[in-house]
Amino acid sequence: MTEHWWLAPCRPLDEEARLAAVERDAQLTKPGGALGRLDALVPQLAALRGQARPSVDPIWITVFAGDHGVVAEGVSAFPQSVTGQMLGNFVNGGAAISVLARQLGAQLEVVDLGTATPSGPLPGVRHLALGPGTANFAEGPAMSADACLQAMRAGRDAVLRAHEQQCALFIGGEMGIGNTTTAAALACALLAREPHDLAGPGTGLGEAGVARKREVIERALALHAGDHDTLAWMRRVGGFELTALTGAFLACAQQGIVALVDGFICTVAALCAVRLNPACRDWLLFAHRSAEPGHRAVLDALEAQPLLDLGLRLGEGSGAALAVPLLRLACELHHGMATFAEAAVCGRDHDPSA
Repeated sequence: MTEHWWLAPCRPLDEEARLAAVERDAQLTKPGGALGRLDALVPQLAALRGQARPSVDPIWITVFAGDHGVVAEGVSAFPQSVTGQMLGNFVNGGAAISVLARQLGAQLEVVDLGTATPSGPLPGVRHLALGPGTANFAEGPAMSADACLQAMRAGRDAVLRAHEQQCALFIGGEMGIGNTTTAAALACALLAREPHDLAGPGTGLGEAGVARKREVIERALALHAGDHDTLAWMRRVGGFELTALTGAFLACAQQGIVALVDGFICTVAALCAVRLNPACRDWLLFAHRSAEPGHRAVLDALEAQPLLDLGLRLGEGSGAALAVPLLRLACELHHGMATFAEAAVCGRDHDPSA
């Protein structure tokens, strides 16, 4: 593995497959563009998958978990112990993403990067133990340079495992009490925005709690102020799971796996990935727009149009999982609809503006 593996080239898109998909779409028994954004989605998937008739199966979901030292500042409505407790819920099938993975027939793995409350060895959980969560970034750097690189490699390793199983679509999920504070701080740093614009209620904070969160982020940004690159900001105010997601998205682009990006935290990780290696942007599809106020700004920075807008703010990769049936149906429409010739239906043969 090279020292700066994230700078390695991303897999090029297959233009022939894209054009073949466009050509087939033009022959299907419907007006051109009648399926709206779905009509553009399938050629995009064709270029990514190298298939004129693309598929998004099989699907791999990795949930990355890690705790955040900034929780000591009172920025969450839930205790930090919930992060470790949720690990068991994931592998025991009781979490939302567990239910969704079962329904989708997707492979689900859980990676514990470092939690403040040890859960003990849990069957089905990969325990990496990078530390008992990150440090409080309102008092100093969230993690060491080495821990940051280890977390990125953990994301890359998850994608390599998915690649070995011929995964076509990768979903990264996250679990970590306090991680909307981390994501908002990192987004503020990378986009030069104010906490008032990007920090929201997260797990359900009231007005006073949101004000507290914004004040903590302002203090942290002042503490770490400087002309830092993306990796340095990730180390200063990032989180283990957000950093792993960044590594995963970069590895997806390098391995040629479509990444379906979940909500606010995952989209901030996608922003980090694109800042580190801009070519990875082509491999990122965005599942939904969450209820977190900062999500729209990060989506706009990535020029991303999410597939769904349902007011979600659960995390875990759940919003991305909910968008999978839409991708599957778009592919099935493209594959299964008859052409005008096959159905003996007259196609458009005149200029509608005439």
